[in-house]
Amino acid sequence: MATSALEQTLRHDRLIVAIGIATVVAFSWGYLFAGAGIDMSMADMPMDPEPWTPAQALLMFAMWWVMMVAMMAPSAAPMVLLFAAIKRKQATADSPVISSWLFLAGYLVIWAGFSLVAVSVQWGLDQAGLLSGMMASTSNLLAGIILLAAGLYQLTPIKRACLRYCQSPVFFLSRHWQPDAIGALRMGFRHGSYCVGCCWFLMALLFVVGVMNLAWVAAVAIYVGLERMVARSLWLSSAVGAGLIVAGGIILAHGLAVAA
Repeated sequence: MATSALEQTLRHDRLIVAIGIATVVAFSWGYLFAGAGIDMSMADMPMDPEPWTPAQALLMFAMWWVMMVAMMAPSAAPMVLLFAAIKRKQATADSPVISSWLFLAGYLVIWAGFSLVAVSVQWGLDQAGLLSGMMASTSNLLAGIILLAAGLYQLTPIKRACLRYCQSPVFFLSRHWQPDAIGALRMGFRHGSYCVGCCWFLMALLFVVGVMNLAWVAAVAIYVGLERMVARSLWLSSAVGAGLIVAGGIILAHGLAVAA
């Protein structure tokens, strides 16, 4: 009877996976709201750039990766849940729950790679004295360039191609399906790559408003979700791109005027 009850429970694959994703996201946001291990009491105080210690670099990497989990795991949930449903219908030897977690793990590993790049960029900007204690740009020129570049990227074919795969779980899974557990991991890698290609410049905007500005972190996360959920959202991407271009142009012009 106990075995039968366990088997019945495990058949609710999507519910188990959904609860797992929600738990991971909740803990990730909790970690960020707790300060991500960073002393924010001195964030507004001007400080000279100091060399990073290995422990500080690791802390910053953890902050970025947890932030990516908090922002991107919810938008990946529909893909993972559909994957779990298909796995259950195939009735293969692979556990739908385990395969789904391998898919998600592959997805998040790709974002870990992005986080490593982001930390490297942050280190360079910090050592150049271009970031505040809140990890926001102190240069109008830098802020304007980031906004302008992010806006232009929103209009590129690469953005649109990546967004197409991120918007349609059915389209992605039909084009890139692979069997067994290793296949699930590889599919997660591929899906994560498309998502990074779609959103990486949006994440760069955090260097403008502050990497630890959680209101903006939440705003970017909500926009990423909307961009994927809204049918034929190219108009949304284009509108946001145009807005970023205008904002970037204004801030860049102001920075150039001040520099002159």
